[in-house]
Amino acid sequence: MLTGMTNQTAADPARLCVYCGSNAGNSPTYAAIARKLGGAMANRGIGLVYGGGSVGLMGMIADAAMEAGGEVIGVITDQLVNAEVAHRDLARLEVVPTMHDRKARLSELADGFVVLPGGFGTVDEFAEMLTWNQLGIVAKPVVLLDVEGYWEPMLAWMDKAVECGFVRPPHRMLAQRALSVDEAIALALAPVPATPHKWLDRDLTPRGVPRP
Repeated sequence: MLTGMTNQTAADPARLCVYCGSNAGNSPTYAAIARKLGGAMANRGIGLVYGGGSVGLMGMIADAAMEAGGEVIGVITDQLVNAEVAHRDLARLEVVPTMHDRKARLSELADGFVVLPGGFGTVDEFAEMLTWNQLGIVAKPVVLLDVEGYWEPMLAWMDKAVECGFVRPPHRMLAQRALSVDEAIALALAPVPATPHKWLDRDLTPRGVPRP
């Protein structure tokens, strides 16, 4: 059912947004973990918020959550509905005009974020949420569920960004790594630690000496 946007209330259950691929990938483990995560969330009374697709890992996690009796909310753009990838069996599917609106709405609905393997869109989504946390726009956990080492190169790049002085170590830790479904859920529902401002140069005097 296609619906308009509605606001979350204090009575709503905990919800996690899952970012993941609209393709299934070439390892059966990706699909298995997506289904396991969807079922585990539903069995714990945790709502699923996701991109509203019926294809790839997106469709798999939504189907698994619904089969286990869980709440599933999809948020999708007009363009993607017209491309016939919208999940038509959802009880609640919100249609928004742009990708920017989609990402903002997913953030509004979710208490935390779990990231499964995916492509450019998945990286775009979780990178934006990390940036929002870094800037203090939101304070919501972001957890990379590292299936078969999929996210290891990305995590290594983050470490390199710290080494090269582009990211503070506390901000690097905003991208949390989980190796199991249970760990991912626990981290995504835990509080986010306080972090300093992102601008390393503001910690220096005009001569490049660290401020006292």
